Amino acid sequence: MNISAEKLSLIEWITKLNDSSVIEKLRSIKDEYSASKDWWDLLEKEELASIKRGLKDIEEGKVHSHETARNIYGKYL
Repeated sequence: MNISAEKLSLIEWITKLNDSSVIEKLRSIKDEYSASKDWWDLLEKEELASIKRGLKDIEEGKVHSHETARNIYGKYL
């Protein structure tokens, strides 16, 4: 099963739904799933380390403005 293709198929199906009871059931499933899992707890060790490095950089003032980044990397966009 290709999960990406399956998700796209579900999105397409949901956009065509007009039955409010089905939409309500889907909302309920989403709410239950969201309540059971905190995205932070699902992050990989490497992702957490990267976030922590970024927060440390902010604390140490090792940051640049958006304008500076656009000036430096704009030619690549």
